[in-house]
Amino acid sequence: MIRSMTGFASGKGVFGPHSWSWELRSVNGKGLDMRLRVPDWLTGLEAGLRSDLSRQVSRGNVTLSMRLNREESASDIQLNASAMEAALDALAQTEAMAGARGIALAPSKASDLLALKGMMEAGSDADDPAPLVEHLKAEFAGLLANFIEMRQSEGDALSDILAGQLAQVAQLTNQAAKLAEQRQSEMAQTLKDNLARVINNAQGVEADRVAQELALIAVKADITEEIDRLAAHVNAARALLTQDGPVGRKLDFLMQEFNREANTLCSKSQNAELTAVGLELKAVIDQMREQVQNVE
Repeated sequence: MIRSMTGFASGKGVFGPHSWSWELRSVNGKGLDMRLRVPDWLTGLEAGLRSDLSRQVSRGNVTLSMRLNREESASDIQLNASAMEAALDALAQTEAMAGARGIALAPSKASDLLALKGMMEAGSDADDPAPLVEHLKAEFAGLLANFIEMRQSEGDALSDILAGQLAQVAQLTNQAAKLAEQRQSEMAQTLKDNLARVINNAQGVEADRVAQELALIAVKADITEEIDRLAAHVNAARALLTQDGPVGRKLDFLMQEFNREANTLCSKSQNAELTAVGLELKAVIDQMREQVQNVE
């Protein structure tokens, strides 16, 4: 079954001190254009996600946006040893100088020292990103599945719309065929009348030559081939709607062929009713073409 190029999925997750939210969306595109916005320090994450996407998606402008946060905890805070040594040296020197002058100082508390600026600092050891990257890759599988499910759901709706439009084209094609059959006797009589009129008024012109020209006109006015090709295109489009995999480009090509046959039918019609049917055909085909632009 066909899939749409329009899709959306979002999700959130937590792993250790890290939490994230991400959104995966796509719109129509001639080919596959993937834009991933993920932290570059997560080595290997973007390449892995691109690989997963390219295996599941063949067309569309796809965007993945990710926000990653890290919650700081007490275990992330470390003592600045050099700062503490400097503070203790200064405290010892201060107490020694005060004692030399007979000044008694209140005992110092550890909490007073730890409260000094620069005494405590964030851990300098960088986290190993590998476990987080692997977890994110696993989580992305669920996000991607939801994304594909929406594209498939949109595709099912598109398939129903296109099937209805193809039924309209088939009905109008049959109507055009009946009108063309009905006008055959009328056209034959018109050609005979024209032939007689030309022969009666054309001096020095061979009757056979005039008959050949009128026969050529009759052939050019015949829309049998256009009717047959329109019917064949309807069958081909219906077959594509039942296929698995990307068929959007093939359907788009068929829409061009549909339009070409409808234009030719209108130019050959020489009949008000048949022209009206041809114009209605063109309108339905144009509506189909708009829908096909959404098919992967």
